[in-house]
Amino acid sequence: MSEAREQSPAGPVQGTADQRSRAQRLRQLRLLVQFLRPYRLHIAGALAALIVAASTVLVFGVGLRWLVDKGFSGGNTDLLDQALLLLFGVIAVMSMATFARSFMVSWLGERVAADIRAAVFGNVLRLTPSFYEITPIGEVLSRLTTDTTLLQTIVGSSASMALRNVLMLFGGTIMMVVTSPKLTGLVALVVPFVMVPVLVYGRRVRRLSRASQDRIGDIGAYIEETLNAIQTVQSFSHEPHDVRRFSGRVEEAFRTAISRIRARSTLAAMVILLIFGAIGVILWIGGRDLMAGRITAGELSAFVFYAVVVAGSVGAIAEFIGDLQRASGASERLFELLATEPSVVPPKNPLPLPVPAKGEIILDDVGFVYPSRPGDAALDHFSLKIAGGEKVALVGPSGAGKSTVFQLLLRFHDPRTGVIRFDGVPLYRADQTELRARIGLVPQEPVIFADNIAENIRYGRPEASDAEVREAAEAAAALEFIDRLPDGFSTHLGERGVRLSGGQRQRIAIARAVLRDPALLLLDEATSALDAESERMVQRALRDLMAGRTTIVIAHRLATVKNADRIVVIDHGKIVATGTHDKLKRQGGLYARLAALQFDATGEADGDAK
Repeated sequence: MSEAREQSPAGPVQGTADQRSRAQRLRQLRLLVQFLRPYRLHIAGALAALIVAASTVLVFGVGLRWLVDKGFSGGNTDLLDQALLLLFGVIAVMSMATFARSFMVSWLGERVAADIRAAVFGNVLRLTPSFYEITPIGEVLSRLTTDTTLLQTIVGSSASMALRNVLMLFGGTIMMVVTSPKLTGLVALVVPFVMVPVLVYGRRVRRLSRASQDRIGDIGAYIEETLNAIQTVQSFSHEPHDVRRFSGRVEEAFRTAISRIRARSTLAAMVILLIFGAIGVILWIGGRDLMAGRITAGELSAFVFYAVVVAGSVGAIAEFIGDLQRASGASERLFELLATEPSVVPPKNPLPLPVPAKGEIILDDVGFVYPSRPGDAALDHFSLKIAGGEKVALVGPSGAGKSTVFQLLLRFHDPRTGVIRFDGVPLYRADQTELRARIGLVPQEPVIFADNIAENIRYGRPEASDAEVREAAEAAAALEFIDRLPDGFSTHLGERGVRLSGGQRQRIAIARAVLRDPALLLLDEATSALDAESERMVQRALRDLMAGRTTIVIAHRLATVKNADRIVVIDHGKIVATGTHDKLKRQGGLYARLAALQFDATGEADGDAK
């Protein structure tokens, strides 16, 4: 009996800051706190150093009042000498506290940024291909690099400066009240006028910061896409057109950044205008009180000192709010990525797969649509049973659903309806790592990493010895070109294996599958990139590899699957015929038409099915 299961596709990362609820913002704050929690001792040390550094600044005001009233006004030179010694002592304490604060906070910023990068990267590796169908790789790269750098700046420098200025603000305010309650009350009247632009422009900076980071992500996506296709770009002389399109995206990002900078600069300018304008008025009022004898020169000097400290702190905090709004946009993007769940969820209590593996496959009434194409069924009421050790070929026109079968077997997606079983265990009940360890894949477009040949082959089984790697390469007919290379298995292949030919890359991919020794072998036109001589050697190696294990072959060239145990013909996501090569030719229909296109009267291959 079929088992129906629904799977919600992963949606694109999108939305604006204005659409975030308070609960979501609190959740982001809790996520950041989780990354900070392991470093409580560093945070405590940094806070202690911060308090000491801020306190030494406030001590200056007390010393200034004492010096003016007792030293200058009294003409006492001994007090001047004592003040100098005290000044040096305070400066020494301040410098040591500043070093401790700067080092510990910078270390904390770098450490947290590294932890967040690792956590986000670990999560994006868990996300299924459906996520990447609708999210550009460049967007993910932008979040892992630019956004984490912004967050590191906030945690590692701006936050400590903001805390220092908060301490200076409260400490300076208290000392202002102690020095002159009247003048402090006048200063308090200005505070509401300062908070209005902070709140209004702060929200605008936050929104524009998010938009600016999104535009940077667009730039990264375009760069990644273009450079990955550089040969196509150049072969079509498309460089001028790509430069114009890229320049357009850069200009759009520039305009968004300028809007953000304008809002942030306006915020800082308004705060400074209001604060220092208020100081001017306070000086005028304090000067009149001094002349009237209602305040001493030392008290006025100390109050002005504290007023400047408080004003500078407010200005710095306003500047930090602009940085914080920008970092908030970056953290939203990062934590959205961190919170994104894969569309395929591992079972909490997986069923064990039988040992040893048989490789028996059952697809029972499977239906599936890709998230990016919800109206187009990739598979429709698809049922197929493959016995352990059987060699089955999937044949059909492009887009028929052949590759979709492979993706479902690897559990990159879950079917919308029906169930798939491996050795009797439903895939959604099996541990994904255990399942995939029993499967070997040789794709049509081989994936080669920017590493040496040995590590590329060993990718299929990282613990394999050098001898096993060499045996796998020999089985894949790859030794003949590897041994000719100056560095042999230590030869670095460059990004995407640019130093190898197409056939050589394919043989490395086959060696990787050989080394894995899987129960189920998936071959996606595995010999399509080989010349006739290499294909003959690899086909012989593949015959040895396929012996005793289940093999499913996707084939466009029918000559490569004539000897399969069974050929399954697929069209529009449905099985339309099944049988041997000779039987299907006699039946007529789609397979007979494909065979007629590819074989001439002598039975030799005439071309590829398109």
